[in-house]
Amino acid sequence: MAKITVKVPASTANLGPGFDVLGMALNLYNTVTLEECDQKGWMIDVKGEGDNLIPRDSSNLIARTILYLLDKTDYQMKGFKLCLDNKIPFQSGLGSSAGAIVGGLVAANALVGQPFSPDELLQMAVEIEGHPDNVAAALFGGVVIVAQNDNSLIYSRFVPQRGLKITAVIPDFCISTQQARSVLPKKVPLSDAVYNMGHLALLITALRDGDWELLGAALHDRLHQPYRCPLVPGLVDIMNVAREAGAYGVFLSGAGPTVIAFTPPRCDIGEVLADCFQSQGITARVLQLEPSITGASIVLEE
Repeated sequence: MAKITVKVPASTANLGPGFDVLGMALNLYNTVTLEECDQKGWMIDVKGEGDNLIPRDSSNLIARTILYLLDKTDYQMKGFKLCLDNKIPFQSGLGSSAGAIVGGLVAANALVGQPFSPDELLQMAVEIEGHPDNVAAALFGGVVIVAQNDNSLIYSRFVPQRGLKITAVIPDFCISTQQARSVLPKKVPLSDAVYNMGHLALLITALRDGDWELLGAALHDRLHQPYRCPLVPGLVDIMNVAREAGAYGVFLSGAGPTVIAFTPPRCDIGEVLADCFQSQGITARVLQLEPSITGASIVLEE
């Protein structure tokens, strides 16, 4: 019976001004193991993050994603065993759903002989997820800019310069993507759109070149974070404290509630930011991360 194991990274999306078009892979990984078996249906085992919340039946997101790809082939489904080892915090803004979708697609594609190209897998992932930033970063690694071009997706990937420390502060509550999108306006002022376009261009330049002084100026946003602030108690104070403590900049990771600070290598501000959440009566944990250069990859059996 075929057995495929896929390692897929966490991701942070938007990075301030890059709403729905920019994502960065992070060195925190989920592992998806897909194995054929004679017994029909699904046997699903989950350990790690979200183990008490993730379904163990056909409603599981990875199971649904696998079937989504298999339905595009002439593969005759038997039974499957799915083993999930999760290190990405669940529903936190660090790409747990994107990791599930990408992990399922890469595993299913390998199972049937890899008939689909990476570009086709990206298109499928966006069809399932609804937006491209996290899934593109999880699939390709590094920093990925992705946009819709008529009926297709175009993207560019690059590796950020070394010397950037990433501190993720994860408060102990969840915000659904649906909730985070519901507070956004349907239209924004032209001046805000222009502001974000300029800051996004500066952000990409700063990450490519390692221009950390420029990075600090580039992380500001007017399209989504101002509207999402009420969903994350103390977010404005946290951003101010982070900059005062030496961060280049700070932003809401994806839909939140995780807050990420970009800092110099020797700057330790995680506990300071966790204390800001604590002052709001919210516990938070801190992860020290780095960009992940590789995206989803098949793990070879030894």
